[in-house]
Amino acid sequence: MIAVVDYGRGNLRSVAKALETLGFRVEVTAEPKRLKAARGIILPGVGAFAAAVVHLKAQNCWDALREALAEGKPLLGICLGLHLLLSSSEEGEEEEGLGYFPGKVRRLPAGLKVPHMGWNKVELKRPSPLFEGIPDGSWFYFAHSFYAVPEDENSVVAVTDYSFPFAVALERGRVFGVQFHPEKSGERGLKLLENFGRMAESCW
Repeated sequence: MIAVVDYGRGNLRSVAKALETLGFRVEVTAEPKRLKAARGIILPGVGAFAAAVVHLKAQNCWDALREALAEGKPLLGICLGLHLLLSSSEEGEEEEGLGYFPGKVRRLPAGLKVPHMGWNKVELKRPSPLFEGIPDGSWFYFAHSFYAVPEDENSVVAVTDYSFPFAVALERGRVFGVQFHPEKSGERGLKLLENFGRMAESCW
């Protein structure tokens, strides 16, 4: 079973439906016990950083996510889910992130159209099992106003350019985060979700 973390908002059902289409057993849940039982976890999201942290803590999911990260369980953060894997965010500095990827989430610079919405080309910086079978330069769908700035450049798998280059995919161990929405990115996005699902299956 792959658990899609339910924290009250975001693209939960579309992520779950995409995984089900690919043949995976999926459960949308906010139960810590179900997160512990899952083979892999997807932390999706559309919304505000601080509000998401507060909600996850109220649901007792925060500690379950920390435990999963410490165990090295396969986990994929999508958009806000990626942001939550970093240390902090300019969007809600009163709350700390999970800190799995040391670094900060910053607001897109003034002068750019915000939110950044639409299709952008993604450039791979190094091989990653998450992008297996996905050509370099593939297009993915974005919808965001903030972006991740990790301290460790070695964690960066892919970048895009929106008047300036920034990281859009991070990887450390079996934990991944992407800025774009694979569930809205057609064939390439489905392939990425399939790659994550297969990794989760193979770890057991």
